[in-house]
Amino acid sequence: MSPSEPGSGREDVGGWKMMEQNGPREGRDWVFPFFFIWGGQQFSLIGSQLAQFALIWYLSRVSATVLATATMIGILPGVVLGPLVGALVDRWNRRRVMIVADGVVALASAGLAYLSWRGLLHPWQVYVALLIRAVGQGFHWPAMQASTTMMVPKRHLARVGGLNQAMRGAVEVGGGPLGSLLLEILPFHWIMGIDVVTALLAILPLFFVHIPQPTGAAERRKLTLWQDVRLGWKYLWGWPGMSLLLIMSMVVNFLVIPAFYLTPTVVFQYFQGLPRHLGAMQAGWGLGVVLGGGLILGVWGGFRRRMVTILTGLVGIGLGILIIGLTPAWAFPLAVVGIFICGLMNGVAIGPVSALIQSVVPPEMQGRVFTVIMAGTLAVSPLGLAVAGPIADLFGVRFWYVASGILCTAIGLGGFFVRPILHLEDRGAAASPQAQTLPAGADPEEREGG
Repeated sequence: MSPSEPGSGREDVGGWKMMEQNGPREGRDWVFPFFFIWGGQQFSLIGSQLAQFALIWYLSRVSATVLATATMIGILPGVVLGPLVGALVDRWNRRRVMIVADGVVALASAGLAYLSWRGLLHPWQVYVALLIRAVGQGFHWPAMQASTTMMVPKRHLARVGGLNQAMRGAVEVGGGPLGSLLLEILPFHWIMGIDVVTALLAILPLFFVHIPQPTGAAERRKLTLWQDVRLGWKYLWGWPGMSLLLIMSMVVNFLVIPAFYLTPTVVFQYFQGLPRHLGAMQAGWGLGVVLGGGLILGVWGGFRRRMVTILTGLVGIGLGILIIGLTPAWAFPLAVVGIFICGLMNGVAIGPVSALIQSVVPPEMQGRVFTVIMAGTLAVSPLGLAVAGPIADLFGVRFWYVASGILCTAIGLGGFFVRPILHLEDRGAAASPQAQTLPAGADPEEREGG
């Protein structure tokens, strides 16, 4: 890239140009445009949750193998295509990416609705639709996260992240009961039709609201797509704090995700519970996420240093899991308290991660950074489940809760003593390698010698 010019409104940060005039509006002018789009996205989130519940219900009636295959199909696109998707999102107009992505998801749901209505629906068709939906959502999420950076002032990013977590928690709490109620009174194709309508509600505001785009898209197109992908990887791994955050996220997901998937096992086998006890655990988790993301983070906004908020939440998640693992079989309410703490601290820990990336990574790099982190965290989830199952069978399900709770707490506490992690925001984008645009056909490695 060419050097920044005095008076041009550009700030050269770590070799990446940041455009002040192309960023979020000041004052309160950003509120209506952003929340107009955000509101439509929340309708889509509800529709997607209902569709997911209906699809799980349909596939679970076929076989466990079919359901497991569908789960893997939903995960693989994000893992395999993540870095490529991020490079494309950084090249393309992000508003158009979201319109097309939501439209593709809506078409997939419409196809399932039609096949179900005609009585022609088979599992392989659901697999195809799930693959299409996963690819569409894989484009939509980084585009929305990167667009948020361009619309929301930096000081409000953590609050917006908290609101997102609160909405996800509310949908998780209400999605199951609402989905089961709708399946009792509506046929399957009507549920998929609801998903189509809510997707259209998410698309509509995008036609009326301008989303600022990062600068330099034309210059980046001089690179081949593969060079763009490599540049994103080099940017991320050349920044010790950001790469350590990715590794930490992957390890935590490896430990924590299986603990939540094992919740029905610990309720029914260890606590000798009934379905209402499992419902209590799910409600405790959902309520904690809503309060942690909405009330605590949405109102308070977290500590000034976002990494302190993230690490504090991580310690809280570990302690909550540990409480579940150490709870005696006769003290089930204490386990509900433990999972409530997990949900509460999950909202505190996860919300600021997006805000941190949005505030320190140049907007023109965010698609690649978000998708690499998403791919890494998604990739370890099936691995964690594959390891946790046999260990729980061999040593008892409580063993995984105790071990993962201790390790998660230790990782959170240890982060306070790792300077590149704790001071990640201080170094900001300047911690990255000096990245410069190359002429078409040049190899990114060539810049090292220039």
